[in-house]
Amino acid sequence: MLQNLHVKNLALIDETEVDFGRGLNILTGETGAGKSILLGSVGLALGGRYSADMLRNGAGSGLVELTFSVEDERILQKLEAMDIYPEDGMITLSRRLMEGRSISRINGENVNMSVLKTAAGLLIDIHGQHDNQTLLNRKNHLALLDLYAGERVRPWQEQMRRQYREYQEICRQEAASALDEEGRRRELSLAEYEVHEIEEAALIPGEDEETEALYRRMTESRRMTEAVAEAYRYAGGDGGANASDFLSRAIRAFQEAAEFDETGAQLYSQLLEVDSLLNDFNRELSDYAKSFEFSEEEFRETEDRLNLLNHLKAKYGNSVSDILAYCEEKKKRIEELNDYDSYQRELQEKKARVLAEVEQTAEKLHQIRQESAVFFAADIRAQMAELNFLDTRLELRVTDTGRYSADGKDEAEFYLAVNPGEPLKSLEHIASGGELSRIMLAVKTVLADEEDTPTLIFDEIDTGISGITAGKVAEKLRRIGKSRQVICITHLPQIAAAADVHFLIEKTADKESVKTGIERLSEEGSVKELARILGGDKVTAHIVESAKEMKQLAKCHR
Repeated sequence: MLQNLHVKNLALIDETEVDFGRGLNILTGETGAGKSILLGSVGLALGGRYSADMLRNGAGSGLVELTFSVEDERILQKLEAMDIYPEDGMITLSRRLMEGRSISRINGENVNMSVLKTAAGLLIDIHGQHDNQTLLNRKNHLALLDLYAGERVRPWQEQMRRQYREYQEICRQEAASALDEEGRRRELSLAEYEVHEIEEAALIPGEDEETEALYRRMTESRRMTEAVAEAYRYAGGDGGANASDFLSRAIRAFQEAAEFDETGAQLYSQLLEVDSLLNDFNRELSDYAKSFEFSEEEFRETEDRLNLLNHLKAKYGNSVSDILAYCEEKKKRIEELNDYDSYQRELQEKKARVLAEVEQTAEKLHQIRQESAVFFAADIRAQMAELNFLDTRLELRVTDTGRYSADGKDEAEFYLAVNPGEPLKSLEHIASGGELSRIMLAVKTVLADEEDTPTLIFDEIDTGISGITAGKVAEKLRRIGKSRQVICITHLPQIAAAADVHFLIEKTADKESVKTGIERLSEEGSVKELARILGGDKVTAHIVESAKEMKQLAKCHR
């Protein structure tokens, strides 16, 4: 549920904050007060398109911040899969808007736009007038049907996508292997040459790194040899006047003191231990010095090997492991080319088998969709009847296109007849804007149990309606609000009266600026706003009583 909206420096909004409630949240206000700006800011926070001219005049940056409470386990699991975890049960999405760019955050951590949009899609669904166009594009009708079919269709969808990907890969292999005899010989010759070149090198995994390290060691060995030799000379080299020699003298000098008391014995023991450690160090240093000894022939062999490895890496891969993997692929390809007819035959058999599986799954999907379409259309018709669509016929037709894709072989399209005696026609050819709004509301109501988005926003859902129909829409919104949070902008008193929580958006002006603000209305304030919507400039006592009556009637339907 959307708990809080915080907007700063956006269009006419200086800074405002809204705490939304459960159920049906209604936003009303005079035309031009900034209702759409406020909900538009929500769209920006969710990853909507942004340009610098959206900022408030004179502001260097803006901010939109949404705070959600998340309780649904399904949503929590999906968020956790994205590595997003609520803090005290809350998720905060924010977007800081600056000149030419924006920064998106979830719970204070920067995220890219893709992550922001995915997370937002789990938490909120904004339905504006332009979203009615989804009903006009028949490509969306199949997705709506599959959402309605739910678990009946979902396993078959996943199987279809998996099988179709496999089929596409076989087709790709088939196209890639389509060679004439001359092309086959050329490819075979090249593959054999490459395998021979790699195998002749007798590569060992990891030797490129080892050879590079050895080569660096050799090129720097002179400087290192001098440093090691000097250290050995001071620590214990031949000729005396070194640490080992002086330590031996110290041991002899201190031997008598070691027999004098316990402290002397302890110090003498430490001196012997130092001598032992120094002897060990000198032996290891001597071995280390020998590791820098190499002949000119060894250097040339190492350099030649490194050059060969770099040559092969430039041709076949970034490492010896990559080169060996490339070699194995070429060996397989040589087997295919040597027995090309057999390979092609196996590929064709595999293609036929997978295509048969695709056809079977697609047919199963088709059957489920046809059955589900009947019930889906019937459920939508029932909801439309409650939205004052009388004698309206609606069908959802599922057509077998005969062409396969990751979604199967179907197309789905809504057909509508608004008036009695009219033939059914494609929805895109006959529905008006107001009708589309109500049909979309009916679809949303039917899919309410399948869609787990906890917050729905409706903008301009009242386009082209009034009177009884407006009351029906209000009842439908209120019903949806019983199971999830609904936020709705409206100009109609019938819808505003149904509010569980009512907000007034107002524009104020002074000599310097114009600002938009929002206020949560009390019961009395809500009646006053309803009276304004009903009466305009002339609000009489009779109109106020009518507003009170509308509120009371709305409460009776809850």
